[in-house]
Amino acid sequence: MSRHKRKELRLPKEVLTAAWAIALGAIAPMLDSTMVNIAIDKLTKDFNTTLDTIQWSVTGYVLALAIAVPVSGWLMNKYNGKKIFIGSVIAFGVISVFAGMSRDVSSFIFFRLLQGFSAGIMTPLMSTLLVKTAGPENLGKVMAIVSTPMIFGPILGPVIGGFIVQGASWHWIFYINVFIVLIAAPLMMKTIPDFEPFNKDRKLDIFGIINLSLMSAALIYAITKAADHASFNNSDTILWADIGLVSAAIYLVYNLIKKNQTVLPMNLFANKSFLSSSIGLFLANVAIMGPMLILPLFFQNIRHFTAVGAALALIPQGVGMLVTRPLIGKMIDKIGAKYVVTVSLVLSLIGSIPLIFITDNTSMIWISVVLFIRGTSFGGIMLPLMSDAYTGLDSKQLPEAGVGIHMIENLGSSFGSAVIATVTATVIQGLQPTIPNSLKGYHAGFLISVIILAAIFIPSLFLTHKKTAI
Repeated sequence: MSRHKRKELRLPKEVLTAAWAIALGAIAPMLDSTMVNIAIDKLTKDFNTTLDTIQWSVTGYVLALAIAVPVSGWLMNKYNGKKIFIGSVIAFGVISVFAGMSRDVSSFIFFRLLQGFSAGIMTPLMSTLLVKTAGPENLGKVMAIVSTPMIFGPILGPVIGGFIVQGASWHWIFYINVFIVLIAAPLMMKTIPDFEPFNKDRKLDIFGIINLSLMSAALIYAITKAADHASFNNSDTILWADIGLVSAAIYLVYNLIKKNQTVLPMNLFANKSFLSSSIGLFLANVAIMGPMLILPLFFQNIRHFTAVGAALALIPQGVGMLVTRPLIGKMIDKIGAKYVVTVSLVLSLIGSIPLIFITDNTSMIWISVVLFIRGTSFGGIMLPLMSDAYTGLDSKQLPEAGVGIHMIENLGSSFGSAVIATVTATVIQGLQPTIPNSLKGYHAGFLISVIILAAIFIPSLFLTHKKTAI
């Protein structure tokens, strides 16, 4: 390859530093959301409350995040994106201090809701500002950088959380965010360029924001109730699913009346790349995030590992994600999303099908190899789908596209966790509590993940690809 060609492949220095600064700002909420899960038992005891009550600190966080996403789109249209992003990162750090200082469960849940809301402002902004910073020719490489916190969050979060809970106290799960923000905020102020409002003329779509927020929150809450009851056929799930679906129908009619002048215009889905990426991202979040819930439980319940031991057992998966991350960005920019997703789906199936057959006697070396292969594919599925969603869109459509993509991802990951947890619990229900019977539940959960992974081949056919000169 010529020197000129190599230079072309390199990211401009200012784009690279801005991308890393934005990624660093997003690390705190990504780590936080996974660290809290490790501390649930300790929080229940310290606040002298029930598991159902403390679970609201997790559910409430996700719901508040879902509600904030449509608001984020309006803020991007109206104000300087850099200031909004840095402001939401600082707010997350300040609220973390109050969450750590909570002396009763009510104030703790309240501050977790505020944390979720600030994270919900941050996440769509992160992707949209990066798309704007990178330009279409560097989108893959920049998306690979910003995926770093998404990788570190689920993998390192439980490990760091486990050590903090065992070695210090749960309060430090929140105080640690202050150090991250103190490093990230000055760096972001210095390196991120100012972003003019995307569309200042766009009016605040109050009805659309409320409607979409209600739809997201209702559907996610319905899904969490299904997981709680280990069944989709219960009154709570049916009621909240109905509220969510009615809200969605109302929004479709409203969008038609307003001729797409809404917080999430439906004409975005007329763009082939956006539509196929949206379907692919929903399915990918179900197939990838769902097993993230039952894998630690498998290690704890079947292999009798501690919480920290289970988190450490998942590290090969994280290593796999890190190994392929730099390569994926370059490949997206070089050959396009379609071929990267197709190859990654094959890898993912190779790393997922063996999970349907693992037992309490399966060698940990073999499990580690399978998880490593599974991990190598994640970035190659998620990153091309995410970057291709913005392909061919006008600059003014970016905030709305960011809102749509993050709502779809939130619903997909919540739905995946609930579906796979519910299937696992339903298969085990009524059986004798033996290890072979428990394994049937885990195998069923992993089988659902494999079927959904295979289904992603269909939307991947409609993604963009590039003809490259050899």
